[in-house]
Amino acid sequence: MKIVAICGAGIGTSAILKVSAERALQRLGYRAEVTASDVSSVTTDADDAQIILTTAEHVEAIGRTFADVIVIENILDQEELAAKLETALG
Repeated sequence: MKIVAICGAGIGTSAILKVSAERALQRLGYRAEVTASDVSSVTTDADDAQIILTTAEHVEAIGRTFADVIVIENILDQEELAAKLETALG
């Protein structure tokens, strides 16, 4: 499974989401490749992703995708991320 976290530059919010997703997946007992990317690279970086993690301001930039797009309201809220991942994976 591949999960891509995206933000504007690919180094701030997406890096936080990546680390948080890895922790949540470990806690939930799932294995996945999690990467961080910038919004301008989403079409290539996430073309084979099953899940895209992002914040509300970047949803439109994702465009058409077969991946589940999970919008995270509070990037520092580990429980929100874990709950949304569990719903998407369950």
